[in-house]
Amino acid sequence: MTGERHVDVLVVGSGPAGLAAAARIALAGAGRVEVLEREPEAGGVPRYCAHGGFGTWTRPLTGPAYTRLLVEAAARAGAVVRTGVTVLDWAGSAAPRRGVGLHEMCGCRRVGATGHDGAAVDTRQAERFGLATVGVRGPETVTARAVVLATGAYERPRAARLIPGTRPAGIYTGGELQQAVHRYRQPIGGRAVVVGAEDVSYVAAGTVRAAGAEVVAMVTDRPRAAGSVRAMDARLRSRIPLLTGTAVTEIRGQGRLSGVRIRHRDGRTGVLACDTVVFTGDFAAEDELARRGRIALPAGPGPYTDRPGVFAVGGLRQPGLDVRAATREGVEAGRAVLEWLVSRP
Repeated sequence: MTGERHVDVLVVGSGPAGLAAAARIALAGAGRVEVLEREPEAGGVPRYCAHGGFGTWTRPLTGPAYTRLLVEAAARAGAVVRTGVTVLDWAGSAAPRRGVGLHEMCGCRRVGATGHDGAAVDTRQAERFGLATVGVRGPETVTARAVVLATGAYERPRAARLIPGTRPAGIYTGGELQQAVHRYRQPIGGRAVVVGAEDVSYVAAGTVRAAGAEVVAMVTDRPRAAGSVRAMDARLRSRIPLLTGTAVTEIRGQGRLSGVRIRHRDGRTGVLACDTVVFTGDFAAEDELARRGRIALPAGPGPYTDRPGVFAVGGLRQPGLDVRAATREGVEAGRAVLEWLVSRP
């Protein structure tokens, strides 16, 4: 049997953008704000990024420390964060409909909460957006007056990059590598090739070295590296070879990875012997929920979608967005949601 609950604002995803949006909305007193997260812990990718670079220049933090601040801020503001809950789809008649705002789907109403800057937030009961979820409580439908999609992005794995070859152990994305090394303390092999040459690629190279392995090379099909000067300087000091204009064209090895075949832009080919390969960057939006609701994400600024009452923020809108920028976007999305709630007749 499927249960049903009602909240005022539902945030899907508890990465930096989602948590910042939830904290901003809840702090304004806009009714019940709830965050749904499919992972067992809130915080998104930073929670297993043990390296620095988070926080501010005056207060540098590791990823887990930054995550704790965001989770605590959302809780203090009054937002409820529920982990281990997967959002499956939009629910039945409460699913969003193109061009129809909640104010056009009128029902019985009540007025109550206070919004940002002391303005009254209209919490009148109207037909709501519904999401079908499943978690420890079993299947459940959660309805809300407004929904914030903060589902983030992911690095394209080997399969999505259409790289042929065998299927040995030792193949990671950057995020999987972070979890294996910093979260689960797993050995990753001794010789690694990092595919990509942007900031996340240099972080992956640092993680490989922190695990006691050697970075055989960084490989990118771009004509030059795209990372920050600081990151590239770290690569040079670590004497990591960089192969530009070079693509990985085949995975080799039985049981365990033994090497990757590469092709240079001039047509030359070769094999890099390694027992680990890490595919970094090349981010894609985690947009399945948006697509299921046929929700378009306009290219312009702001967290708005083509559906009144449904907002999108963070990596979903800009795959690969850095954590601090995602946090700022979350705060701005929270403000937009509050303005929308106040504007309802």
